[in-house]
Amino acid sequence: MDDKAIVALYWARDEQAIGETAAKFGAYCRKIADNILHSAHDAEECENDTWLAAWNSMPDNRPDRLAPYLGRITRNLALDRLDGSRAQKRGGGQSCASLDELAECLAAPDRVEDAFDAAETGRLISDFLRTLPAQTRTIFLRRYWYCDATADIAARCGVTDAKVRVTLHRTRGKLAAYLQERGVAL
Repeated sequence: MDDKAIVALYWARDEQAIGETAAKFGAYCRKIADNILHSAHDAEECENDTWLAAWNSMPDNRPDRLAPYLGRITRNLALDRLDGSRAQKRGGGQSCASLDELAECLAAPDRVEDAFDAAETGRLISDFLRTLPAQTRTIFLRRYWYCDATADIAARCGVTDAKVRVTLHRTRGKLAAYLQERGVAL
């Protein structure tokens, strides 16, 4: 079933929408959650929470492409679950190492004004990504959006793990320079 037909089921409040979504996007959403949470059980719960969030959000939204829409919901739910786990364990949870790598390029918001700047920074990062060659952009997104391991990215892109790590290191440096040139405080 194509995305438009699934969205139409959501808008019609037909419960078949959830089954169709799970069949088409279940593995995709579970992989995103598992990359962040490193727990099959938690990833499965995030996947189910994604279907509920999609059900609740569809009357207001009509996405053209479900994969990025559901992927974003899953990623946000997984990150929220990770934060909750870390809060309960006082730092004992396992963080997404790729997000720690990216932190060197971005300042953490500690003032209200910084939160307003975050949207502009997001737009600048999107602009920067559009300047990259396709493979470099894929490597960057697989690591920092999907939290894929470098070995998995290497296999997907047909390159060595070392090339992925070097590409990520250089791209982070270029991103930091790009943001500094545009006045983003790092």
